[in-house]
Amino acid sequence: MQSFPVLGNTIRPLQHRDLEFIQRFASPNDLEQIAVSDLSGCRSRQKISLHQLASWLPAPVQTLLKPYVRAYVSECNGVIQGFIRVSPFNNNSSTWQIDRVVVLPEAQNGQHNVGTQLIRYCLETCWEARTWVLQVDINQKDTIALYRQNGFQPLAQFTDWEISSESLKELAQHSPDLPNLMPVSNADASLLYQLDTAAMPPQIRQVYDLNVDDFRAKAIDKMINHGSLLINHLHDVSGYVYEPQRKAAIGYFYLLLQRPTANQPDEKLIHHCQLTVHPAYTWLYPELTSQIARIVTTQSPENASLQVSSADYQPEREDYLERIQAERQGHSLLMARSVWHKIREAKPVLDGLQLSRMLSGLQPTQKPVPGRIENLPQQHQHQDEPL
Repeated sequence: MQSFPVLGNTIRPLQHRDLEFIQRFASPNDLEQIAVSDLSGCRSRQKISLHQLASWLPAPVQTLLKPYVRAYVSECNGVIQGFIRVSPFNNNSSTWQIDRVVVLPEAQNGQHNVGTQLIRYCLETCWEARTWVLQVDINQKDTIALYRQNGFQPLAQFTDWEISSESLKELAQHSPDLPNLMPVSNADASLLYQLDTAAMPPQIRQVYDLNVDDFRAKAIDKMINHGSLLINHLHDVSGYVYEPQRKAAIGYFYLLLQRPTANQPDEKLIHHCQLTVHPAYTWLYPELTSQIARIVTTQSPENASLQVSSADYQPEREDYLERIQAERQGHSLLMARSVWHKIREAKPVLDGLQLSRMLSGLQPTQKPVPGRIENLPQQHQHQDEPL
């Protein structure tokens, strides 16, 4: 792959002294909130929260958490023009995602030029990545144009839904029929992987490139995730439905609950939920939603809502959300592109030793003296004389 042209700005890793400046332009979700909107259906949450938490830590701490951290700023004459944050999407780092790109309005080289420089720098320097994905609001036309300019193409459309507090109370009155609802652990990684694979179209499944290890959480991930939840006043609950006859998981949910703070005890709480249902068991939507509504109403009986997303390849989920009068809050595009890095040709080690020059010095300066040449006599061939 040819190297991308440099457009004038200098790209460097994010440093601790840049946080004060970036906080003026970044939303609070970029710096504080744990990830609640994942591109995959039931992927493990601990690893995503580690990526986004570590992306804004000081440089000495980032070195301990690589390869989770990728955050860069574009600088021109000592002034920051924009910044980007990327993170590996799967365990083997074959797919990476762009978490956020922000370009200042007063950028000297133009917003699209600075954004293109940041994106292409990541495409060139992240050698592990073979595929890049991102999710962008459908109303951000300039941002979509920037991504399409750099080779990203739309794959699917996501819709964010909000279930009101009144609807949650009605759903909680229904007793869900879930006899095989199980808690999630690392031992269930293969079941969740099979469920996630069955719930996605082949094209998106190929882009995500997930494996069983993506549904397991390491000890360090669990520890950091637990600390992040406490700091941000959050609590998580997860579970899956097991089908004993098929010996497979047919439904999964991950619920991120917001706890009230002491300063604002009466504020509206917005909870987030991820839901994955096997395409052959769409009857689970009412049952799982009732189970989730019971958990939410138990934690926060008043002034709380639930946000859940759906994709355009999940028509049964969207029909059910419309039936329970959930409100559409926004639409976003899933975009992706592939990257093929050219293998850098390395010279052989022996070429650096310059053996040809060294051996030329060992050659004789004069012509060698010829040795004795022995001419062997020709063998006499016997011929019969005629009589």
